Amino acid sequence: MSTQFTSADLAKAAEAIAAGVKGATDELNQQDGLLGDGDLGITVSAGWQAVADVASKFPADVGQALLASAKAFQQVSSSSFGTMVASALMAAAKRTNGRTEVPWSDVAELIAAARDAMLSRGKGALGDKTVMDSLEAVRVALAGGAEPARMRSAALAAAEAALAEFRMRPNKLGRARMFAERSVGIDDPGMLAFARIVASLPER
Repeated sequence: MSTQFTSADLAKAAEAIAAGVKGATDELNQQDGLLGDGDLGITVSAGWQAVADVASKFPADVGQALLASAKAFQQVSSSSFGTMVASALMAAAKRTNGRTEVPWSDVAELIAAARDAMLSRGKGALGDKTVMDSLEAVRVALAGGAEPARMRSAALAAAEAALAEFRMRPNKLGRARMFAERSVGIDDPGMLAFARIVASLPER
């Protein structure tokens, strides 16, 4: 088992995510309709399909592959979620630019960079009941990890645990914050989307 990942691994992941979230489109739209515009599923599905469509042309440079992913996602989605995803991918791209192989043990650090970029862009904080809380939970779970299959299992468990942990809290950021206490007991749509994305990652 390789201790490093390449742009080919990114392409494989993008294609798997696109297929996985397509099947979750209605679920995510319905969940988003409880706290938002009801189109998150469309945004997530269209964004990842756009990334999958360019995946076969990813350059060997991992950073450039991530940058291409960010551009593809944002081109089809100018929504706040699309912008946040693009910001996260660009942050990871900066950390990996010029490298054709990246150690799996660096993934937690890349997630931290993505988290910080999203927090800065969204002007939020951890604990606001957003996808950033899911990212942080996964970062913690993957710290020190270097074996992809185990990392996938740990990431999925962490994303699902974050959903459960924050379910009974109010949303404090974005459109959902307007629902205040009425958002208690409702999964944050972005956190749910992230859990579905992680669940779609290919098993190695």
